[in-house]
Amino acid sequence: MVEGSMTQGAGQEPVVRTATLRDFRVPPYARVPVQGHAAEPFPADAPTPPAAPAPAAAPASGPAVAPAAPAAAPADATLHLGSLASGHPGNAFPEDEPPEGYTPTERDLPIINRGDTVQVHVTPVPQPAPASAPGDGPGPLYVVGDVHGYLDELLEALRAQGLIDENGGWAAGNARLWFLGDFTDRGPDGIGVIDLVMRLSAEAAAAGGYCKALMGNHELLLIGAKRFGDTPVSSGAGTATFQAAWLLNGGQKQDMDRLQDVHLQWMSRLDAVVEQDGHLLLHSDTTAYLEYGDTIEDVNDKVHEILNRNDADEVWDLFRKFTKRFAFRDEAAGPQAVRELLGTYGGSRIVHGHSPIPYLLGQVGTEDGEEGERPVVDGPHVYADGLAIAMDGGVTMAGKLLVVQLPLPA
Repeated sequence: MVEGSMTQGAGQEPVVRTATLRDFRVPPYARVPVQGHAAEPFPADAPTPPAAPAPAAAPASGPAVAPAAPAAAPADATLHLGSLASGHPGNAFPEDEPPEGYTPTERDLPIINRGDTVQVHVTPVPQPAPASAPGDGPGPLYVVGDVHGYLDELLEALRAQGLIDENGGWAAGNARLWFLGDFTDRGPDGIGVIDLVMRLSAEAAAAGGYCKALMGNHELLLIGAKRFGDTPVSSGAGTATFQAAWLLNGGQKQDMDRLQDVHLQWMSRLDAVVEQDGHLLLHSDTTAYLEYGDTIEDVNDKVHEILNRNDADEVWDLFRKFTKRFAFRDEAAGPQAVRELLGTYGGSRIVHGHSPIPYLLGQVGTEDGEEGERPVVDGPHVYADGLAIAMDGGVTMAGKLLVVQLPLPA
């Protein structure tokens, strides 16, 4: 069973760890909120159509083939995508009608039909995220669990925390926002999610904050499916392909159709681990990170090195290891596994995505294959003697897309 995160890396080899505005480049069409369905990908060799000037502090990057450095686009390069009444940036289809090729998400996790549960949609009144005064240091820290293409739910959750405004623009000043990975697959608009995160990265940087992301196993899966397709790779169970694994794990045709080199390059630069305010942030609840280095920098450099070598077997092995889960769940061994990671990389608590909270709680996916109760997710799940915080609210199984401020209330 496969289910399933890296920081903004610098962009070129050798990897430079100092973050610059280059880390926040966005594709031209993702730089302004878009009303309506996404337009066809803009060809790299086509002339840039007239557009409104882009924000000065958010330089754009044109498409480039990973892992080479991106070709800079004009600072005012934006695409005019028109507008419909669908109401948020990056919408994959209008009027809530699934696009042709959209497939259901019942792949490897027992998925609860969202229509089977009562969905009460309440429009939240956004409250601006608390921001520090200039000179007071970094702003408040927020983390986002697995999104898996559910763009509407993400926008609603970000608005509820006051991180974005009604138009989907950054509204949190110098706040710090970390996504824990897994932007695509299973849900209807994975590329729209990536475009939103890339745009918010530029807007947050211009406002004195930042929006960054970690590498999830589904980013590795999408990179592999695009780069290697049906190329056979060595698997513990025999011969496999990224293409088959991507489809098995909820890969959506419209995401692949809209995937551009700029998306691939952005994903390839993501880091695997970061420490923030005593919280060790990573995507997967596994100790496999220890196989890639004894420091956070070593792990991230090793992940980038593997992706830059573009070897299908190496990327597959990385994907397979980042897909492992439940290392922290056992009452005896779980806390010990968390302490091993914290002792190696620092921090006093691990914050992760990857394993849905309904799985960790046994609400869904019992060992005999029967579904448990409908998942009820009110917030993050704190476990492993209080040392681990799970952030995947199970949005793909009618759970909840979680966006929370750290540290958690006592």
